[in-house]
Amino acid sequence: MPRTLLKLKKRTQSGVGQGPLAIVEARKRLTKLPEELARHPEIGAVKITRRGKPVLAVMSWDLYESIAETLDVMSDPEMMAAFRQGVRDLEQGKTYPWDQVKRELDL
Repeated sequence: MPRTLLKLKKRTQSGVGQGPLAIVEARKRLTKLPEELARHPEIGAVKITRRGKPVLAVMSWDLYESIAETLDVMSDPEMMAAFRQGVRDLEQGKTYPWDQVKRELDL
């Protein structure tokens, strides 16, 4: 199993640009970054640098919450054990038909 459930994607779209964003430039564009990240969610996080060294990551709030939730799940041994068991069950074909699940849950 991979070490993390969530991986920040490398930026590939225009808008925010390729590579890291210098803090001076980030300051100028800060108010536009939310819209750019919303338009291009594949960007993930924008690396902000000072003197060429990474100092900040700017990301959408949804991505931040996703990362926080993933870390919360991964730090809970019981939740991770249940997750691993679910993956094993899926790999072994131990699943239930969706119609049966909906009936049992009154959906």
